Formats: sequence, C-alpha cells, structure tokens
Amino acid sequence: MLDTPSSQSFPNINRAYRQVFQPERLSLGLVVPIEAYPRGPVPSMERHLERVQLAEEMGFTAVWLRDVPFNVPSFGDAGQIFDPFVYLGALAATTSVIALGVASIILPLRHPAHVAKAAASADSLSGGRLLLGVASGDRPEEYPALKMSFPDRGARFRDSVAYIQAAATDYPQLETAQGMLSGEIDMLPKPAGGRVPLLITGGSQQAPDWIAQNGDGWMTYPRDAMTQGRLIRDYRDRIADGGGPNKPVMQSLYIDLLDDAEAPPSPIHLGFQSGVSFLRTYLRDLQALGVNHVALNLRFNRAGIEATLQRLADEVLPDFTT
Repeated sequence: MLDTPSSQSFPNINRAYRQVFQPERLSLGLVVPIEAYPRGPVPSMERHLERVQLAEEMGFTAVWLRDVPFNVPSFGDAGQIFDPFVYLGALAATTSVIALGVASIILPLRHPAHVAKAAASADSLSGGRLLLGVASGDRPEEYPALKMSFPDRGARFRDSVAYIQAAATDYPQLETAQGMLSGEIDMLPKPAGGRVPLLITGGSQQAPDWIAQNGDGWMTYPRDAMTQGRLIRDYRDRIADGGGPNKPVMQSLYIDLLDDAEAPPSPIHLGFQSGVSFLRTYLRDLQALGVNHVALNLRFNRAGIEATLQRLADEVLPDFTT
C-alpha cells in the first residue's frame, strides 16, 4: 500500500491529540453545551457537567468549548456562557478520559501570555487532554469593547501563535509586537506533552502556506463533498511541500437526529436534519475525504438530548472508534 500524505502518522504531541486524531480514521466529539436551544442565543446549561460525563462514559472522544466573550446579537449564540479556560478547569476536575477542546480561542482579543499560561495549566491539570483551537475572530462588535483593532487582527494572530509556542520552551527568547521574552524569565507550568496542540480555525486571516506550516491541525466548516475534499488535499499537499509531518483535519456539524432511521436529509444551519442511516453514510464519506474528527452540535436537535446521545452511542459511534 502506498504511503500517501493522508496515511502518514500524526505527531505525538499529547494524550488528547493521540486519542482524537488517527490517520484515515474519523472520531466523534460533541460541542458544549450538550443541549438544544433553537429559539434564542443563550443556553440553559441544564445538566451541563452531567452530560459531558455521560458523553465520556459513552465513548465520545472529545468535547468542544467556544470563546464567546460577549453575547453579540448578530452572532446569535452565546456558547457555553462560561469563560473557556475557567470551564476547562471544571471539566478537568470532573472527567478523566475525554479530550477537552476549545474551538476556538480568539487570539487577537487576549494577550498571548495569558493564553499560554491558561492553556498549559489546563493541559497539565487534565493530564494532557487539551486541544487548543485558535482563531482570528469574526465578531467585529467585540473589538471596541476591548479597545482592540479589528483590521490588523491577522498580524496579532501570527504574533500570538509564535508567543504561545515559544512560552512552552524553557526560558524562551522572542520579541513580537505584543511583548518580549528575554530568556531570563520562564513560564510555568509547561504543557503535559511539552507543548499544547494548536489547531488553526478556517483562514484566520493567514495565507494557506502559513496555516499548513504553523498549526498542528486545521479546523474547518461543513461544505459540499467536492469542495471539502479539494481543500483538504490542498492543505495536506502544502504540508508535504513544506517538508512537515502529516496533520489532522476536523470540522463541526449541526445535526437534528430524527426518530425515523431512514429519514432523508434536509438542511439546517451548518448541517442537516436526518435519520441515523444518512448520518452514518455522511460521516463515512467525510472519513474518505480525509476528515479525522467531527464535532457534533445538538443545538437544533428536537429529540431529547439523553435519548439522542444514546442513539448516537449505539448506532453511530461503533463505526467510528479510533
């Protein structure tokens, strides 16, 4: 069998990265909060910790938080409400196996020293279970509240990535527009695996070659199969052209799982409503395209959450166990 870019092994970064990402395999996670809130932007956070624990017991490989500093009406979703790093601490203390992901920290709105410290702390406290998605941000209303400039967020994003990566080393030396690391001070703790995996979201105001070379993976959005497959091939070709190791690709997906297992799909926001048979087929197709992880979002799901989780665990997860 030929050793293609998509079949080559991924780097060994930390426990979560190994657990969630396997070449030519797809794993499944859930977006937090694990609840339906279709009529407004603010979730109830009902049984939020218990449902994460249930997801862990059922065998989902990861849960994913979001970084939503403000409830922005035009965005229409307040996420899990709690600050992602504070919430990571709570999840680290109440779970033991499931990977803890953030999709994604808005780097231009936070100083990279604080991100590096908080991420390394969460990774250390959880035993290497952190996956850190990072993004440049797409909600311009938040930037004036923090006295930040929106147009130059791409440059701050690059500086932040370099700063976070440097902070994981001993007595780092680096100078960026956001600060100088002189080599005379050190940041503790260090991440459990030596560094935190950085998964770059979308374009993040960067050139495709930069994304391929500087992240540990790529987070993207649902698209038609032809476009998604082309973009994934292009991403991995750029990695190979730069001489780097193979890296994973993941995407989000909103679903509304119907009782009728054979119900055909109909579109919803960034996903679809369907029976379990179509969902399984769709996920198998994504796996064939080179997607390594899908984060399922149940915000628009109409059936009971616990019942839907059980159906997913019984009828979908067995096909996608890494």
